[in-house]
Amino acid sequence: MSVETQVGVAAGVAAPSERVGRYRWVIVGLLFTAMVINYVDRQTIGLLKGDLTTAFGWSETDYADIIFYFQATYAVAYLVFGRIVDKVGARWGFGLAFLIWQVAHIACAGARSLNQFIAARMVLGVGEGGGFPGGIKAVAEWFPKKERAFATGLFNAGTNIGAVVTPLVIPWIVTDLALGWQGAFIVTGVAGLIWLPIWLMVYRHPSKHAKVSSAELAYIQSDPADPAEKVSWFKLLTVKETWAYALGKFLIDPIWWMFLFWLPDFLGKRHGLDLKNFGPPLVAIYLMSDVGSVAGGWLSSTLMKFGQSLNSARKYAMLLCALCAVPVAFAAEASSLWVAVGIIGLATAAHQGFSANLYTLPSDVFPRKAVGSVIGIGGMIGALGGMAMSKFVGAMLEQNFGYTPMFIIAATTYLVALAVVHWLSPRYAPAKI
Repeated sequence: MSVETQVGVAAGVAAPSERVGRYRWVIVGLLFTAMVINYVDRQTIGLLKGDLTTAFGWSETDYADIIFYFQATYAVAYLVFGRIVDKVGARWGFGLAFLIWQVAHIACAGARSLNQFIAARMVLGVGEGGGFPGGIKAVAEWFPKKERAFATGLFNAGTNIGAVVTPLVIPWIVTDLALGWQGAFIVTGVAGLIWLPIWLMVYRHPSKHAKVSSAELAYIQSDPADPAEKVSWFKLLTVKETWAYALGKFLIDPIWWMFLFWLPDFLGKRHGLDLKNFGPPLVAIYLMSDVGSVAGGWLSSTLMKFGQSLNSARKYAMLLCALCAVPVAFAAEASSLWVAVGIIGLATAAHQGFSANLYTLPSDVFPRKAVGSVIGIGGMIGALGGMAMSKFVGAMLEQNFGYTPMFIIAATTYLVALAVVHWLSPRYAPAKI
């Protein structure tokens, strides 16, 4: 340990990150990988929509119902897991959620009716509802506030890599390996289970981790101490910062759900794509999303390094992302496939950059004991918005209105969400509980 580092630790102030160790980024790497697996599991049904509709005779509203009930259990589980991870920590809370969602994904291969698919996807929703509360809790345990948006953006980028991997892997399993849609669920589900024992072996709270140096631990814990007492859900529901986060999620989450579950269908109906050629356009869109996720977190962290306050850095980053989403209003009218891909990719990148900053709000303004619960409340409210969007999309398509109404909503929602966040938390100050 250098002299500068020793002095910094002795003073209770962490030295710069390059001098204090980087083991915390291993944790981000594990969270990133879990999110890749999460989105392979989540998006598989969207890629297989055409095959499953043919096999089972689903209508647009049948498919919308599958998504609706998945989001219903996801909403409840998000709230419950937020409390669970606050009580048992990220290691066991995230591990339990992962096991549930992975087993449910595999179980989809055994579904033989609409109701059985709904049941399997509802269990998947239970597990996936614990993913982000556990991930955000882990970031809160392992990172100081000034790095949380960037760390969140990095692990959240795994969702986009999962969305990139899915259209490449699923057609290969279904057609090249000739394993059919059942094989797509089984192969990806079993392969993903490898992650769980690695997580349980590697993850510990930083204060109990043998590979975390005293200097890195001091850096992680360099923020002012949080109150030690637990905070009840009732108290959190009376705090306006809880609603700044929750209503922000209510507005933007349905847009991401719409992209995730209906984008292959849009590309098929508007541009004639199918399972064999979805790959390149979806890969391009979600690679752009990945850039947005990392860039959104990087931007606010960089603004803070250049002297911007936490409040202005987060909100300037969200404003830029909100403006980048506006052109998606014209996506349905684009005659060229790749023009549509570019417009939609910019919007999905804007969503992920916006989310990377919104996700840090609970850990920015709430004590660590309450972070998981606030994330859970916001996730539940966001999933309720997603349920409404599922019904809306199904009804619009069933009545042959097409995708234009959904894209117009997507273009304006982020500006509204930022206005709500600023209205409820104008100074981005620590929540008064």
